[in-house]
Amino acid sequence: MKVGVIGAGKWGEALSFALSEKNEVIITSRTPRDWPNFKPLSEVLACEYLIITVPAQQIGQWLQENFTFSGQKILVAAKGIEASSGRFLNEIYMQYVPEANLAFLSGPSFASEVIRSLPTALVINSASTSTAQEFAALFPKFIRTYISEDVIGAEITGAYKNVIAIAAGICEGLALGHNAAASLIARGLVEMERFGRAYGAQTESFLGLSGAGDLFLTASSPLSRNFRVGLGLAKGLSKEAVCEEIGEVSEGIGTAYALHEIAVARGVYLPIAAEVYAILEGKSPQQSLRDLIER
Repeated sequence: MKVGVIGAGKWGEALSFALSEKNEVIITSRTPRDWPNFKPLSEVLACEYLIITVPAQQIGQWLQENFTFSGQKILVAAKGIEASSGRFLNEIYMQYVPEANLAFLSGPSFASEVIRSLPTALVINSASTSTAQEFAALFPKFIRTYISEDVIGAEITGAYKNVIAIAAGICEGLALGHNAAASLIARGLVEMERFGRAYGAQTESFLGLSGAGDLFLTASSPLSRNFRVGLGLAKGLSKEAVCEEIGEVSEGIGTAYALHEIAVARGVYLPIAAEVYAILEGKSPQQSLRDLIER
């Protein structure tokens, strides 16, 4: 099949590499790349199958300015909640694409390992089983794919785990030890599931690859951008200084702000996410730790 990838960052590059094992893949982005398969946006948009990695905080504007639906099937390979509106990615995409043509990728997947053909297992989530199956068939042998209809579960796990990963990075940066890290991740999973239940997500999504699998990965390694954000915050850096130091988009920051707005509006109890938001706003990480333990 001919597959178009939109977004030539590390994740877009890794997906382009992986999918090229079985397909003809072309890629595009705002910043031109000197790659043989780099093509103009118009040519990529003409593909029947599109993989889009544009970050959550930018995708609304990008779709409005660049996208016209002409029957394409889209696999969304970004994770997050739009901070300015609290909208999930499926809500944003469904303004432009029919639900049956949309699928969402979830599960543990560091780009640096995918591009080395190291094995992993991912979930393709879609309201349309046939669309999910078509995308699953595009993936290489070293990526085991599963199919799920729980789109909102995939959305919430993919977004929320980045916020918990920031908290885990703070935990590591403060040298609190493995016991504290395990406790934080376990309670983070409970918090994610409680939040997801309010939106009708399936518990299985939180216990499987999309939830526990991706959370354990992202919240335990400096290969995770969000984990590195936490390390920087633990050193007393501002979120602006941390982002400049990392030099990459950290979806967890925007998601923390979105979760704060949702928690206030809906009266949802999200203690870990609330403390991450407070730290991003300048609260001392040490004070946040005391408040979490003493609550």
